[in-house]
Amino acid sequence: MSKPLSNTVMVQVGVIVKDIKKSAKAYAKLFGVPVPGIHLTDGPEKTNARYRGKPTKARAKLAFFKAGPLSIELIEPVGRPSTWGEFLDRKGEGPHHIAFMVKDSIAEEKSLTKHGLKVVQKGDYTGGRYSYVEGKPLAGVIIELLQNV
Repeated sequence: MSKPLSNTVMVQVGVIVKDIKKSAKAYAKLFGVPVPGIHLTDGPEKTNARYRGKPTKARAKLAFFKAGPLSIELIEPVGRPSTWGEFLDRKGEGPHHIAFMVKDSIAEEKSLTKHGLKVVQKGDYTGGRYSYVEGKPLAGVIIELLQNV
């Protein structure tokens, strides 16, 4: 039996926040580490971002903390529509996704959609691409596929 997801080693947990500066300071204090840099994702001309199948200009502010083999990604939505903004509007702050590094995100998307999941958002970043996948089989959890190219 083939696995719908080729790699099940988690690399990241994404957390949606309202105020990334405030949240990054709180996490840094809790972990006893310096506050990480905060950066704004590229615009649609570089990311080619799509939300629910349509182009979006939404962006996000990001900050990363290393937590052993995982990273914790803080995400503050900037603009709408996006999976980040939708999450914040519906659920407030909290865990948004778990991420897995994959070799071929397009093949992974196809495999997961055959198992009742759907791609909610996808785009490019410097050095790779990402896809967020959700659906009833995941019980409300969003999976992010990360592919470095």
